[in-house]
Formats: sequence, C-alpha cells, structure tokens
Amino acid sequence: MLEVGTKAPAFSLPDQNGTIHTLEEYRGKKVILYFYPKDNTPGCTKQACGFGERYPQFLEKDAVVIGVSKDSVSSHKKFEEKYALPFVLLSDPELTMLKAYDVWKEKKLYGKLSLGIVRTTYLIDEQGVIVKAFDKVKAADNPAQMLDLLSEV
Repeated sequence: MLEVGTKAPAFSLPDQNGTIHTLEEYRGKKVILYFYPKDNTPGCTKQACGFGERYPQFLEKDAVVIGVSKDSVSSHKKFEEKYALPFVLLSDPELTMLKAYDVWKEKKLYGKLSLGIVRTTYLIDEQGVIVKAFDKVKAADNPAQMLDLLSEV
C-alpha cells in the first residue's frame, strides 16, 4: 500500500466507455480511488452499488469516485449498465495502475497462494496527494466510511 502524504501515481486508462482518464484531469477535486477484484461478484457489487447510491453526496463534497479492476472495458460496461453505476470504472488488464498503487499482491484463499487485487481505497486530495489509505477494505462498509471521512477532511 502506498504511504499517506505521497503523490499519487499518474495514470492513463480507459473507462467503461473506452474514454481515457488521467489523474491530472481530476486536479482540484478529491478523488476516491477504489480497487476491487472483479465485476459482478457479491462483494464488489455491494461496494459499487454503495458508492452509486451515495454518489450525489460525494459530488456535493466536491469528490469523485473511480473504481479500478483488471476487468475489460466491455465487462465494466455490462457492470455499469446492470447496476446503473454513475461513476468511472477504469480497466487495467495490463496491471500498470494496479502495480503502481501497490494493490496487486500475493493472496491466500483456502490455503492456496495466488496473485490478485487486494481491495484497497485511497483518498487523494485536490493536489494529487494521498491523504488516506485503507487496505483489506470491507466492501459493504467502504462507501459509507469514505463519505464519513470526507466530512472530516
């Protein structure tokens, strides 16, 4: 996990519509950047829908939400449409951003080791600096946790 107080790594990746997004375009806004393992799985769906339900409240606090996984653009598009998600989902099949943000790690599941995304959420300030970082995030609780955090910052 990246350290609080460090500059967030730049990125340039396509969203669910194929539009390229960069960190620089969000300068001046708070960015909630959350990394999740896979579209349409129970935990990831709860987390995404939680952010979706609260999205107007995030916008009121001048914050944007960006979800990132290694799923394809078309997978993200289906996920967005199925759950009417109002925010950007970035596709990183090459693992460039996942590795830059230190979320691609060895995980143990049922005693078996494999590489995968550790569910992680970063809060990045208006200048592009990481101000909060959470790893091993609880999917269902994360959206409310981040909204509460914005009230404190």
